[in-house]
Amino acid sequence: MDPGQREDQQFGTFITGSPTATQDEKTMGMLAHLGSIAGLIVGAGFLGWAVPLFLMLAKGKESSFIRAHAVESLNFQITTTIGMAISGILVCALGLGVVTGAIVFLASLVFSVIAGLKANDGELYRYPVNIRLVK
Repeated sequence: MDPGQREDQQFGTFITGSPTATQDEKTMGMLAHLGSIAGLIVGAGFLGWAVPLFLMLAKGKESSFIRAHAVESLNFQITTTIGMAISGILVCALGLGVVTGAIVFLASLVFSVIAGLKANDGELYRYPVNIRLVK
């Protein structure tokens, strides 16, 4: 590993050993982020974690690039799920949950699209607000 790189910036696959991500890896990395949008819409804001978790388990051992994107997206979707749960509680308690839920949903949508575009360019994207529970 290059001394100037952090461990999470080291890309490549265990199969080819290539220092850069292949187009398939870029597509899977993009899918880890954009697939979470489908999970959010289908799961009413609570299933955004399903696609990144599946990709992490299915392709994470084959490619460090896919794993890095899937883990980052999974952590962000866990953070989003926590935000949506808090918004749900606030709806019942104070009525503010509608506003906070909309903010969390829109932020998740925007940041996931940005991350998907960065993944398709072969770059690692770090979400600005993220609880990193999965390593």
